[in-house]
Amino acid sequence: MADAATSDAATPDAGAADAVRAEHRAELRKRWLIRLAIVVAAGGAIWGGWYYLIGRNHVDTDNAYVNAEMAQVTPLIAGQAIEVRVKDTQPVRKGDVLLVLDPTNAKIALAQAEADLAAARRRFRQARATSGALVAQVAAGAADIARARAQLVSAEADLAKATLDLQRRQSLSGTGAVSGEELTAARRGQAAAAAAVTSARALVAQAESGRQAAQGQFAANEALVAGSSEDTDPAVLAARSRLDAARLDVERSVIRAPIDGIVTRRQVQLGQRVAQGAPVMTIVPVGQLYIEANFKERQLRRVRVGMPATITADIYGGDVEYHGKVTGIGGGTGASMALIPAQNATGNWIKVVQRLPVRIELDPKELAAHPLRVGLSTEVEIDVSSAD
Repeated sequence: MADAATSDAATPDAGAADAVRAEHRAELRKRWLIRLAIVVAAGGAIWGGWYYLIGRNHVDTDNAYVNAEMAQVTPLIAGQAIEVRVKDTQPVRKGDVLLVLDPTNAKIALAQAEADLAAARRRFRQARATSGALVAQVAAGAADIARARAQLVSAEADLAKATLDLQRRQSLSGTGAVSGEELTAARRGQAAAAAAVTSARALVAQAESGRQAAQGQFAANEALVAGSSEDTDPAVLAARSRLDAARLDVERSVIRAPIDGIVTRRQVQLGQRVAQGAPVMTIVPVGQLYIEANFKERQLRRVRVGMPATITADIYGGDVEYHGKVTGIGGGTGASMALIPAQNATGNWIKVVQRLPVRIELDPKELAAHPLRVGLSTEVEIDVSSAD
């Protein structure tokens, strides 16, 4: 009986203890829920404050890559490669010799052009001398005309005398004072004098024609040299231009680096015949790299040229930051500029968020301290607070 009474007395006490423990657990749960709510609210407030003060003023993307204005090396003349002085990954400076082509044909053309220039100069000097000779011919023609005219006057005087002698003898022939032989001689003399006059007139016409021909040749020759010197003669200038072109071809047989950078994609081998305009290698200007960041279209609402940007590269991680600025925004999305643009005209079309390339120039000093290479992945964050 005593044990039963004791058991009955302990049962209420155990139930009370369980109730106390349950109430304690409920109290603890309530406290932790309150604490969790406070933490969540604080986190939300902190995030809200961060977004309002910082987050909303920054846009970022990890779809960004290093790019550069690369130089394509192409020979301006065709020829066989007799020297290849660089290899892939080799740094070069502007003006360094990259490739030498066989200059034999170019040198032959240069010698021909030099000979053509010398011949053009000689022809000009000859034309000048010809003008002097033609002036003398014109003067000689004038003298010939004067002499022919004098001969004509003399022949006309002889004809007049012969005609008078003939008339006098003809008038006396009826009286028997003049023999028939004298009359015949007088007639022969008059005919000879008339022929001499005709010959003298022909000589005058010939002298005048010779003078006119000399004047025409002089005028034609003067048209070639008038107003020009040996250095300004059109034929000499044309020959000099061909000479300059030939010299340029000789110079172009030595191909030099157009910019500072690193040689990539070398496609020429020793002994290979290179075609004019065919690319033989590429030079990447590693000191003038930029970032091409592809932002979603909604991220670009407030992005403007000149805004500052912070860049991290995967090659260095977050320990190295680059600082740059926006220098340009693409004129079209990547999809619209593709070789085969997307045609979303079907009924099952699904809208895809488009991206637009943004160009960001880097600080050259930071780039020199931590070099990058074309194609490396980066993360970009643009501060758009100045857009407000």
